[in-house]
Amino acid sequence: MAFLRLGSKPEVFHREGCSWVCTSGLSSDICINIGEMSFNLHKFPLLSRSGLLERLIEECSDGEGSSLSLSLDDIPGGAIAFELISKFCYGVRIELTAQNVASIRCAAEYLVMTEDYGDGNLIMQTESFLNEVLGNWDDSITALESCEEVMPHAEEFHIVSRCIDSLATKACADPSLFGWPLPGREAKKSPQNEGLWNGISTATKTQRTGEDWWYQDVSFLSLPLYKRLILAIESKGLRPESIAASVEHYALRYLPLMNRQSSFDDMHNVNTVTTSEADQRALLEEIVGLLPNKKGVTSSKFLIRLLRTAKVLRASPSCRENLEMRVGAQLDQASLVDILIPNMGYSETRFDVDCVQRILDHFMLVQQAAALATPCNVEEGELTNGSLDSLTPMTMVATLIDGFLAEVASDVNFKLPKFEALAATIPDYARPLDDGLYHAIDVYMKAHHWITDNEREQLCKLMNCQKLSLEASTHAAQNERLPLRVIVQVLFFEQLRLRTSISGWFFVSDTLENSHNTSGGIEMNSMATRELANGGDDDVEQRVSELEKDCSSMKEEIGKLMKAKRSWRNFTRKLGFNKKSNSCCTKGTKPTNVGAFSQI
Repeated sequence: MAFLRLGSKPEVFHREGCSWVCTSGLSSDICINIGEMSFNLHKFPLLSRSGLLERLIEECSDGEGSSLSLSLDDIPGGAIAFELISKFCYGVRIELTAQNVASIRCAAEYLVMTEDYGDGNLIMQTESFLNEVLGNWDDSITALESCEEVMPHAEEFHIVSRCIDSLATKACADPSLFGWPLPGREAKKSPQNEGLWNGISTATKTQRTGEDWWYQDVSFLSLPLYKRLILAIESKGLRPESIAASVEHYALRYLPLMNRQSSFDDMHNVNTVTTSEADQRALLEEIVGLLPNKKGVTSSKFLIRLLRTAKVLRASPSCRENLEMRVGAQLDQASLVDILIPNMGYSETRFDVDCVQRILDHFMLVQQAAALATPCNVEEGELTNGSLDSLTPMTMVATLIDGFLAEVASDVNFKLPKFEALAATIPDYARPLDDGLYHAIDVYMKAHHWITDNEREQLCKLMNCQKLSLEASTHAAQNERLPLRVIVQVLFFEQLRLRTSISGWFFVSDTLENSHNTSGGIEMNSMATRELANGGDDDVEQRVSELEKDCSSMKEEIGKLMKAKRSWRNFTRKLGFNKKSNSCCTKGTKPTNVGAFSQI
């Protein structure tokens, strides 16, 4: 830390209780009272350096040389600063440091210690030293912190603004331009480099820190000073990512609830933290305002942690709405654990479904605005590369919401309309497969076994049976919780898929055979085509055999359903399963008429 020594005389002051006495051999003729402390001094050394004291002594003197008593309760820095100033007036050795320069500079201005009252007076000395302090990072931080003691005098004399401007300039500067470490900052030692290497000690080697080198230092500032510093740094053009990271570091330091997983015990025991709830609430709202508005700069995980804490601390509605909009703008970057936000109510669901719904609604608004900017015809499947990229966030959010629904579906307080609203917000094209949605519906029906058949029908309309995987279709066909109509649809689409596969294999076989007959001895150019020509018939026969087995299994499952439900008596006649099974796989046979399923 930088320092400046002033004066040359030895110490002539000593303290007696709450009084400072000058032992110069002459009796004191003036007493300066500052709070509970008193200074028994002499008039001449004081009035020869201070314009204010000269005026006060002249006004209060009766001309008979009697002792005076003055009160300077308003002096910046109080008794501590005046002690050093008194010693300066007597020429006693003192030290100016980054810790006390702000208070002494303000006190000197208050006492009018200009060059008119002696060369090298205290205003000039402190101003010169302050310029030296501002050239050093650590000293600038210390000086700025010390300004808290002399506000608003430090503001009036522009000490605060100068410290902030100095720190902002250094934080935005490229360290490589002036070497490393930064002037006035000790480089951090690397623990990995300590020890011996080929007999040479490496303990003195330093480790270069990254862009976050200043986060820890500025986190010790009070919120008003930190806020002004961040705004100054932002005005100088520092990357928003660095600003967001610094704000996150500051929030984690002063918001205890941010540093642990929020549990339901934490929700109702906020007062266990040292800082009051009101102070934390005000701090959180200020931090939200400091975060850059640019999308993706602040991580979704941190934003959701802020949102959780805002709900616990009962932050203002505008603050919570701001956070929900920020999360919604980049919901595709969140994880399932992040959006499991505990509900503050006692009779509602365990997790805040309404909050997730609002976040999702804002995400959809952002996506719709992006779609208008880059229009694409999604419904017809005419997707360009740009539109495919735009679908990726939507698909990620669809998977995220399906996982959230499955997690919350077991909650008995989760109402069906809220489930339907949340699931229906995701458009159909955003789900390549409906397995996740089917899983959520199945969990919901299992946990809410009392819902009516009509409600089950309504719930199952949310999913598309054609977009279920083979595994999900197999599970659905045996799921007794599903309505009969849905099971029939699943079986129908699975049979249709099998028939399409068989027709595809026959088409490939016929194409290869015709190509072989018409081309004669023409050599095939592709290695893949030669392999299909040589072994294609065997592969087709094997595939057909496998599909026959699948059809037989489906026939058995349907038979079981026929026994359980009399309404299925004519089901096999409609499907054509009374015919021989080889009619499904004989080459050249016309496919079965599927028009009968149009009413299912």
